[in-house]
Amino acid sequence: MRQIILLGLVVLLAGCGSGNRSDDRRGVSRSAAIAYGPISKACLSSDRKARSSQLCGCIQAAADQTLSRSEQRRAVQFYSDPHSAQEIRQSDQSTDEVFWKAYKAYGERAEKMCG
Repeated sequence: MRQIILLGLVVLLAGCGSGNRSDDRRGVSRSAAIAYGPISKACLSSDRKARSSQLCGCIQAAADQTLSRSEQRRAVQFYSDPHSAQEIRQSDQSTDEVFWKAYKAYGERAEKMCG
C-alpha cells in the first residue's frame, strides 16, 4: 500500500478541489475525504495490487489540498513514467525545484491521511 501512496505522490493532477496550498493551516484526518480527479484516475488505472477506490480517492484528496491543478496534471505522468520523477527531483531548473517541493509536501500529506 505504501508503494501506491508513494507512486500517487509522484502523480499530481487537475482534479476536484481548490488546489489550495494552505495545507499547513488545515488539520490532517485519518478518515480523509475521498475525491475523484486526475490522480485518482491514474492511480486506479495503475497495475499496483494495493490500489482501491478508497486509497486512490484519499490520495486525490491530499493532492487537492496541496497541489495546484497544473501540478496535479504534471504529476500524473509519474504513473506511466516513474523515472521522470527522479529527473525532476534532480533537475537544476527553478520551476522543477518549486514543483518538487510542492510534490514532496503532497506526498507527506497523503502518507498521513491515507497511510
